[in-house]
Order: sequence, then structure tokens, then C-alpha cells
Amino acid sequence: MFWLVDILHLIVYSYITLTIVFLFVFALASKIGYDPAPPRDNKKRSFVIMIPAYKEDDVIIEVVIDALGQNYPSELYDVVVIADGFEKRTLEKLTKTKALVLAKDFDISTKTRAINYAFANLKKSYDQVCILDADNIMNHDFLNHLNVAFSNGYLAVQGHRIAKNLNTNFAVLDALSEEINNNIFRHGQRTLGLSSTLIGSAMAFDFEFFKQMISEVEVVGGFDKEIEMRIYAQKKSIEYLPKAYVYDEKVQNVRVFSKQRRRWLSAQFHFFGKNIKPSVKALLRDKNYEYFFKALQYIQLPRIILLGITVLAAIFSNIFLWYPWNLLWGISLLMLFFTFIFAIPKKFYTFKTLKALSALPVGFATMLISLLRIHKANESFIHTKHTYNAFQIKRKKTGK
Repeated sequence: MFWLVDILHLIVYSYITLTIVFLFVFALASKIGYDPAPPRDNKKRSFVIMIPAYKEDDVIIEVVIDALGQNYPSELYDVVVIADGFEKRTLEKLTKTKALVLAKDFDISTKTRAINYAFANLKKSYDQVCILDADNIMNHDFLNHLNVAFSNGYLAVQGHRIAKNLNTNFAVLDALSEEINNNIFRHGQRTLGLSSTLIGSAMAFDFEFFKQMISEVEVVGGFDKEIEMRIYAQKKSIEYLPKAYVYDEKVQNVRVFSKQRRRWLSAQFHFFGKNIKPSVKALLRDKNYEYFFKALQYIQLPRIILLGITVLAAIFSNIFLWYPWNLLWGISLLMLFFTFIFAIPKKFYTFKTLKALSALPVGFATMLISLLRIHKANESFIHTKHTYNAFQIKRKKTGK
């Protein structure tokens, strides 16, 4: 009986520690500056900015007006709003802007259906397509950064999404999580020569490449994961632009936090199950290391659960297990601590962040509950309503 417990303990420890080592390596790599390649040509490419939006009457007008103000030739980009479930008065206001408004109430609302509907109704073609959420605000030079990246032959590009609001403890934690993700899964991976991961918005693609790919995609949740796995399966790279900023509204309370994370967890485990077998085949047949590597990433525990389990295990091992388990768990906890030190931007080292950390126990409990309820999270569309004023943002000043 005791040897069985020891084996289970070893399996859990190995899984937790290998996850921590992975995060540590890329967090450390993120401390090295990453500069995307300079432009290879002076061409100004045409863009269509698609904004799939479901019942976002409170924010969509400001978002569209702001999107139309890019520091980019106005004749070279269009803004398209796929308006699902909008009020009549909102649609009337939208039609008075220069945006193309495609009103369509879907029986089942998904981003993929909205995007495919937009492609079916576009009257012309473009060089690139950019996907935004209905609350996203681009820095005014965003399209210029994308244009440079596409001059280098990339088919997919991920911008740097950052917090629009830090007005509650959970908004701060959500913003902190976003920036940790940016440093580990985007900045750190690009520094070491791997592709960036996608987020779901603030991303852009070659127009024809994406049009063909998205026509084959039908998912309720996690459409960004479906897209990136298809890109990896084709041995294509995804670029990351650390200075191409897009502002995104962060969740403001535990209820929305729980609902959002449950959806993310469900998508994560779903895509692990869907891709692990074909990624192994691609590894053995085509030496597609990145596809296999990315599929394995989806089996990782969320960081807040990883932190909670590691802390509890370190305490438990010191009280009940002693040497060598107390030493091993202590080393893992120390490595995880430095992972966060490396991955958290300096701007978050504030009293506001310290105060927000008091909500971590609630977040840990919420995530554990979410793990028990993920089986139905992606069977239906879950809408996160946005309300934060777009023009409260102080944009970052960056070069073109």
C-alpha cells in the first residue's frame, strides 16, 4: 500500500515539477529582448479589421470610431462589424460610421460563424485580415506594426494584448495573468525560436490563407486554439509583436472570472485530446516538433492551481514527509516563485497588485470548482459582457 502511495506521489511531483521547469525556462527567456525583423519592403498592405460582436451595445460604437482612426492610409483598411443580437438603435448608429455593418442573429453564436459570414459578404479582397474582440482598442500604430511583420512573409501574427482596466482585484489578477502569458507563451517562445501562441483577438492573418482555414472550422469555444493547431500542423510560424498594443477589458468579479476560466479550461483539455495523437504522428513522420510540443502544453494545469498545489505540497511535505520530499517540493516552489518574478512586468510591482493578491485564495477555489464543471463549458456559447469606456485609455507611445 505504501509503495503505491509513493508511486502516485512521484507521478504527481513529476507532472507538477516538469510543468514548472517548462514555465521557468520560457519566463527566463522573456528577460531577453525580442525585436521582430525589420521590414523587407515599403509596401502598404490592405487590411480588413473584423469585429465579431454579440450584444455589445455598450461599447461597440466607441470601439468602431476608434478603430477608424488608425495611423494608416484610410483607403487601405476597412472595419467590419458582425453585429449579432444588437439593438436597433445601435445598428442605426453603426451605419452612420464608415464601418461596414453586417447584422446577423445566429441561432448559435460563435466567432467562427460570424467570421465566415463576414467573408461570405465581403465585396472585395484584402491582403490581410485582423481579428478584434468587441471591446478591443488598438494603439493607433497597430496596423503599421502588422504591415512590417507581413512584409517578412508571416501568415499569422499575434499582437500584444494588455489591460484596458485595473479597477478591481480580479481585473488586476486577470491583467497580471495576461502579461505572464505574453512573456512566457509569446515573448519567451519567440526568443527561443518557437512560434507565439494566439489569444483569440489582436491577431492577424494572410487574407486568403485565413479565409480558407476558417471555412473548415466550427467550434463553440477556443477557436484560437483550433487555428493555431492547424497552423502548427502545417509547420508554419506565428510571429509576436511586443510593441503592437491592443487594449482589452479584464474581468471585474469572481463570477465572470469563474465562467471565463471554465470555458478556457474546457477548450484546453479538449484540444489536448484532439491533437495529441496526430501531433505524435507528425513528430515521427515529419519531425514536426512544434506541433507535438504545443499539444503537450494543453495538459498543463492553470498557474493559479499550480501555485496552490505546490504551496500546499511544500507545507505538507515539511510536516508529514520530511527528507527528501520536503527538499524537492521546496525546490519546485522556489523555481515557481522565480518563474513569476521573471514573467511579471515591473509595472505590476505595486501596492495595488499586492492588494489584488489577497483574492488569490478565492481564485484558487474558483479554478478548482471550474475543473469539476468543465465537461459542459463549451457545449454552448458563453457571453462576457463588456462595459468599460474605450476612451479612458492612456495609450502607449511606440514607434511605427
